[in-house]
Amino acid sequence: MPKRVLIVATNGFEQSELTGPRDALRNAGIETVVASPESGEIKGWKHTDWGDAVKVDMTLDDVKATEFDGLVLPGGQMNPDILRMNTTAVDLVRTFVEAGKPVAAICHGPWLLVEAGVAKGRTLTGWPSIRTDLRNAGAEVVDKEVVVDGNVITSRKPDDIPAFSNAMIAAVKEMAEAA
Repeated sequence: MPKRVLIVATNGFEQSELTGPRDALRNAGIETVVASPESGEIKGWKHTDWGDAVKVDMTLDDVKATEFDGLVLPGGQMNPDILRMNTTAVDLVRTFVEAGKPVAAICHGPWLLVEAGVAKGRTLTGWPSIRTDLRNAGAEVVDKEVVVDGNVITSRKPDDIPAFSNAMIAAVKEMAEAA
């Protein structure tokens, strides 16, 4: 049975932080599913303007965490800021982390780890402007390309996508081998 990873995003996601990991996971033979509060399409943000639309495969209300082997949380400033106000999205993050499934958050994506109450006691990284939020939530914050703390993977920015994607692929495959 192929592994499945859920990508949770909404309008304003950083284009490369969704498409880069998605494409890397697919190339590694892992199925990806994009879920959002809204159906249809969501629009990315690319540098300083709106980017491309991405098809939404299912709404957050239809997601069953038990049907997925991992979770990716793209950044962009708007995307996680909107999602951290969505109780369904926050509950999904908490469910994945507590189930021991790999959860990968990049850039501003770790805001959702804070909102879900799963940052305390972890070593994390993220975009510089959210590092105080991570510290205030009880995380040890480091400035590294990718940080793996148990089943939680974090990275800082688009330049980190290759290392971020590789860490997520390794975590999903390791989990599959352990099963």
